[in-house]
Amino acid sequence: MAEGRVYNFSAGPSVMPLEVLEEVQKELVNYKGSGMSVMEMSHRSKEFMTIASEAEKDLRDIFGVPSDYKVLMNQGGATLQFASIPLNMLGTEGKADYLVTGQWSEKAAKECNKYGTGQVACNTKASKFTTIPGKSEWKLDPEAAYVHYCDNETVNGVEFSYTPDVGNVPLVADMSSNFCSRAIDVSKHAYIYAGIQKNLGPAGMAVGFVHPSYAGGEHELKICPTYMSFKTTADNGSMYNTPACFTMYVMGEYLKYTKQKGGLAYWAEQSDKKSTMLYSCIDGSDGFYCCPVEKSSRSRMNVPFTIKGGNEELEKKFLDGAKKEKLYTLAGHRSVGGCRASLYNGMPIEGVEKLTSFMKSFMDENRN
Repeated sequence: MAEGRVYNFSAGPSVMPLEVLEEVQKELVNYKGSGMSVMEMSHRSKEFMTIASEAEKDLRDIFGVPSDYKVLMNQGGATLQFASIPLNMLGTEGKADYLVTGQWSEKAAKECNKYGTGQVACNTKASKFTTIPGKSEWKLDPEAAYVHYCDNETVNGVEFSYTPDVGNVPLVADMSSNFCSRAIDVSKHAYIYAGIQKNLGPAGMAVGFVHPSYAGGEHELKICPTYMSFKTTADNGSMYNTPACFTMYVMGEYLKYTKQKGGLAYWAEQSDKKSTMLYSCIDGSDGFYCCPVEKSSRSRMNVPFTIKGGNEELEKKFLDGAKKEKLYTLAGHRSVGGCRASLYNGMPIEGVEKLTSFMKSFMDENRN
């Protein structure tokens, strides 16, 4: 670990691989002899157009994006996509199904209701979003314009371990917090979108993979703002206006690094090792630590846990003590409390080793 750095378990923006940061640092003032920083150059310049085209090519290569799909690089993060999706995909149906398994899918469904009807096909709020129900419990509408799900819920720590089977209805996925952590079947989806500030770069942008059926404007509502149009974005190579240039550049460096390390298989292996290590520590604590999420629905990315049944005084002591060991940003989301460790790609295995070591010593000191 570089001098002065800490192990940052933030849920996003989040830790990035040191090698990527150092490469960006090296080119920050004078990018490849251009005499200027990427932050300063025109997005129409030869240098930046190369950056953008290489980023798209690497996205296609790494994720296996079908050649007829369009790759979108949208500003506004995933939250803006909550509105963009119904505006571009509701068409004449006017209704869509939402699998609500956490706070982000809940917000997406509410946003849809501004432009049509966001039908809740399942909702686990009663269980405090700690499980993903089986398909037999979903109430799917075969006439829905699409079915939306959130592959990994950052706040609540639940993750789909499979691609939902929704029949012939187009499938839409918010993959913001587990994007680039495992292989995905893009062809099973009409649209995949992901804010990149978890596993692929800094904040400010959402990547989208869109099926050609939704890239031509056929399902776009008349009230859809030009700036939010999938067709406009695709037709203009994600440069209808000035894009998030620096964010796109850093993402491109992260993608190159991903290729060097072996692609999504490498990140999947690392994720499994890190999450298994932490969950084993929690489950082996004889109740001192507790993860509220059903085991079959647990996230590899975001691990929420409580201490002694939610003892706030003890949890504060834990967070204060963790900082002394250079273990930062372990507080749970303000809406649920407790603790949470986010294990994104940029978190090295030694960071999780240090966290579990601290957790064991803290438990020994505070069990009684």
